[in-house]
Amino acid sequence: MAIAEKEIPDRGKPAADARAQSVKPAFDELIHSPNRLRICAALAAVAEIEFADLEAAIGITTQLMSKQLKLLSDACYVTLEKRPEKVGRPRTWAALTDAGRRAYLGHIKALREITRV
Repeated sequence: MAIAEKEIPDRGKPAADARAQSVKPAFDELIHSPNRLRICAALAAVAEIEFADLEAAIGITTQLMSKQLKLLSDACYVTLEKRPEKVGRPRTWAALTDAGRRAYLGHIKALREITRV
């Protein structure tokens, strides 16, 4: 899987940990769908990823990936950007927005609270 070289620069550092800890638990029905949850998890690990690489990583069809990304984009959780290529068709890149990252982290916290034994 070819992930964009530009990874989140502060992942795993104190600033990122503080940002994650400041998010309040909030169950999110939109993110909770298994495919959208997996998409958000993949996007949370990188700054951005090309559509085909995300599709291969998640293992769903192009049509289903497009539908799931459209739903996340409509909620302002994901940005989609078409970029021209020197040869061939433009490629689509996806990234979590700040709101999407907060919603994803809040959803994960809510799941942890729900499953806490």
